[in-house]
This record gives sequence, C-alpha cells and structure tokens, in this order.
Amino acid sequence: MSNILRKHRAAALVGAAIVLGAASLPFAISSSSKALAAPAEAGGILASSGSFASVVDADKPAVVTITTTMKAANASADNSPMDEQFRQFFEQQGIPLPHQAPQQRESQHAMALGSGFVISPDGVIVTNNHVIDNAIDIKVTLDDGTELPAKLLGADAKSDLAVLKVQAPHRLATIAWGDSDKLKLGDQILAIGNPFGIGTTVTAGIVSARGRDLHSGPYDDFIQIDAPINHGNSGGPLVDRDGNVVGINTAIYSPNGGSVGVGFAIPSDEAKAIVAKLQKDGSIDHGYLGVQIQPVTKDVADAVGLSKAEGALVAAVSDDAPASHAGVKAGDIVTAVGSENVKTPKDLSRLVADLSPGAKETLTVWRDGKAVDLNVTLGGNEDTQKRAAAESSDDQGQTASQPSIGIGLADLTPDMREQLDLPRSVNGAVVANVNPDKSAAAAGIQPGDIIVSVNDKPVHNARDVKTAVADAGKAGRKSVLLLIERGGNKTFVAVPFAAA
Repeated sequence: MSNILRKHRAAALVGAAIVLGAASLPFAISSSSKALAAPAEAGGILASSGSFASVVDADKPAVVTITTTMKAANASADNSPMDEQFRQFFEQQGIPLPHQAPQQRESQHAMALGSGFVISPDGVIVTNNHVIDNAIDIKVTLDDGTELPAKLLGADAKSDLAVLKVQAPHRLATIAWGDSDKLKLGDQILAIGNPFGIGTTVTAGIVSARGRDLHSGPYDDFIQIDAPINHGNSGGPLVDRDGNVVGINTAIYSPNGGSVGVGFAIPSDEAKAIVAKLQKDGSIDHGYLGVQIQPVTKDVADAVGLSKAEGALVAAVSDDAPASHAGVKAGDIVTAVGSENVKTPKDLSRLVADLSPGAKETLTVWRDGKAVDLNVTLGGNEDTQKRAAAESSDDQGQTASQPSIGIGLADLTPDMREQLDLPRSVNGAVVANVNPDKSAAAAGIQPGDIIVSVNDKPVHNARDVKTAVADAGKAGRKSVLLLIERGGNKTFVAVPFAAA
C-alpha cells in the first residue's frame, strides 16, 4: 500500500496517492473514471430511518476527482516542512509512524489523486493545497465522468487550501457551506471522496473531537472524525445531516496506510473565508511578527504576577524583526493584539497570520507587573521559519539557588565556559547540582544549565541568581521564572517554591 501514498506526512495527509502509472494503483484508473461524489446543493435532512441516501443523492453530483501530474521528485515530498511537523507531533505522542513511500526516480512523472467539491455553478472548485502542490498539469473529473482541464486560481500552504476553476459545458451542481461552529461531539457526519482512485465512496461517522492541533501551522483547528477516509479523500467534503459542507477532509493518522478511524478535517468556518480570499487575490500574504512563544502556565503567571494563566510568553525575539523594532522583549507576555485578547500561543499565531504585511497594530504585553502597549508594523511571512509560531516548548529549564527549589549554583569561570563551549556573550550562573526531591528537578532543571535571567532580570553570577530568587520569595510570589540556556537554546521555565 505504501506505493500509493502521496504525502504520508506522518499523520498521513489524506491526500493524493502517488503513482507512476495507473497500474501502480490497486485499481486501474482510466481518464473516464467517475469522480468522487460529494455534496451538492444540500438538501436532505437525515431520514427517520437513519439513511443518508437523500443527502448523498443531493451532494454527489458536486464532488469531483482531481488528478495532477508532477515531477516524481516533487510528488514524493515526504520531507516537506509540514510533513516534518506532523512527524514531530506524532513522535511526541509516542505514536509509531507509518511506513514512508519510497522515493521515485527524478526522470519519471508521477500522478497524484485527490478530491474536491464545486462551490459555484461556473466551475469553482475547492480542494487541499497538498493535492495540487507542485503540479505541472491538473485535471478534474466530474461525477458524470467528464474530464476537464483545471486552472489554479489560488493556493495557500499555511491553511492547506486551494481553489481551482474549470470551463464546463453546462452549469455545475454545487454544494453549500455549512456552519462548523455548531458541530458538537457525537454529531453525525458524512465523508465523500475517491479513496485510492476506486471511485466515489461515502462513509459515515461522528465528530469525535474538536480543535485538534497537529502543529502544522497557525490555522490548526482540526475536526477529528471517525468516518473512514483514506488516501485520495483529501480535499473532499465532510458534510452534516443537512448535506452542507462542515469540513474539508485533509489528514489521517494511519500506522498501516489505511483508515484506522482517526481522520482530520479543516472546519468550514475557517475554510470559507480563506477560499474567498484565494478566489479574489490568488494568494494570501500572512503577517509576520518574529517571535518564539510558549504557553503561560500557572507557575509562570504566579512568577510574573498575572492573575490568570493566559497569554503567549515570548521566549525569543528574532533580530531585525517587526517584534524587535516594536520593542518586544524576551519575557514579555502578549495578552492582546489590537482589541483581540490572546489567551493561548495559538491565539497569537492565528491573529498575526490573519493580518496582512504592513498592517499596524497595538500589542499589549505584560511586563514588570503591568500592561504595556507597543505599536508594531507587521512584516511578511514568506519564510515559514519566520512567523509568530505557537510552539509548545517542552524543554525543561532552570532554577535559582534557594533551598526551596533545590539547586546548587556556580559562577561561570573561564574553564567552565570552555568546558560548556559557551560564547563570551552568554552570562549567568551554572547549575552545579539538582536535588531530585525538590521542585527544580520536577521542572526539568539539569546540571550544566545556564540561568540567564530571573523574573526577566538579567543575572551575571550565582549571587545575582540567589538574590533575585530571594526577592521573589519576599514579594510573595509562588514561583520564580527562569530563562535558561541549554545546548544553544533558550527557554523560560517557571519553578514553584516549595510549600511551607
């Protein structure tokens, strides 16, 4: 089965199966193969008998099969940035990864198979970006078997959405957008698509989770479903009992190449707005702030005097980035962008990505125990490594030298600096030992960590750290916020004081 995987992307993006020729698929695909069925102008409410027949009859004519031709080197893009993010996510969860499809020879062309659905009678079609990414030719097969060349109107890799246009000999059946915000756990749904190129397939299930973050980008807010979807279903519609599109089938987790009942769909309320922008402009320019951020835990909030564990903690600011020009500093906690509150790192990531380069906004940050407003002009976000990325940092950190947190400290001597291979620009105190029974050990502090700052105040030696920790205790703080350096990376860690 691995020879038909397109972008396996560890969570196996449902997308297009890669083949060198029709014979590579378990079932041959001819140019007249019927495309996958999907919602059309929605209509039928689930019958009292429990049958979805009326929904399928109404929606099926609007679902299409999308076949793309690309260079094999591009088609087997198993090492794309998004693939790597999916791989890291599932490794963090301790889930074994599926077998990767072997690389194909550059001299050959590959075909990729996916699904899509018509949203306008004049031939506008929605699908996933990964279905058409790097394509040199795109063909759409309608439900009646008609094959048409397709033009790419626009695509956006960050949201994994694309919009195509075909010139049909007649007005096409369409499917209406639904309201994904109304979906609840346990709601019945239908997935319609063309898995493995065998033809239109309809599967039923329920919504099993909402708001899944697969760490693939700022728009991660997936609907998790248990309706079987497989390779080739990518871009196909997920419909509710009224036959309206509530999601776009995009990814699966699969240890064996097939469906195991864990699928993911882009919510329609998110997709609808992005598709409208792509129809109009062909692309989306996302805002870029230039910070690395992490969640605000209760211990972090206690350490800096925040009443609630909300916001996005700035761990680092990129040089010559919009954030640095605006005066954002490591240790700031971003609590709002304009009038929009920031409760999680994902909120900040989404709000910044939704803004256009050049947009002027006010960032509200928590600094030195009070709210501070900073004016920022956002940059562009062409480089995926330069964005306001909500990265849940699991790196564990550092602690001060109070007995209540359980570490011993030492000054940075020249010999120690050489041993640790530290540049002269790094100042602070070295963690010499950690009491395994104290809070520092529980927070992940390790011997050799360098404490760079305590509660946002730079420290230069062990005495500075001890003084800063003692001051935090005297001020009634329940924890102390440390910035540590380990292996060239800096991370904030909140270490609670031991209960009296």
